[in-house]
Amino acid sequence: MFRKYLITFIISMVPIVELRGAIPVAAKMGVPLLHAYIIAVIGNMVPVPFIYFFARKILEWGADKKYIGKFFTFCLEKGKKGGEKLKEKAGKGLFAALFIFVGIPLPGTGAWTGTLAASLLDMGFKESVVAVMLGVLLAGIIMGLASAGVLGAAGLIAG
Repeated sequence: MFRKYLITFIISMVPIVELRGAIPVAAKMGVPLLHAYIIAVIGNMVPVPFIYFFARKILEWGADKKYIGKFFTFCLEKGKKGGEKLKEKAGKGLFAALFIFVGIPLPGTGAWTGTLAASLLDMGFKESVVAVMLGVLLAGIIMGLASAGVLGAAGLIAG
């Protein structure tokens, strides 16, 4: 069982896939849903402080390098665009916008992108981490329900 927990933890730390991929994989491996949720949330949050404090600096440093420049520039632009959209839509409600952005489990809206956007927007560390954490918790609940088949059953009932 430890191996399955470790796989869940590692998957939840991978950019783009994050908790959104870890919970369904864990469910298919037979990991109890509550265990998968807790492990995936923790794994998804582990990179957040590193992203907040270092990703921007590393991306800015590498943006003009020969082999990595295009990718680093792409990441910076994606983060800036995401941040600008959040700021534009949110106005003074940036905390709530970041929470919703991270909490809705769509591709490119997870803890990695949300934290990078918060960093690029110079949002405070504590405020960013709390908003991202709440978003990760919400995304985990949504993915847990989807993995348990609850959302599919709701769609059949409503549809």
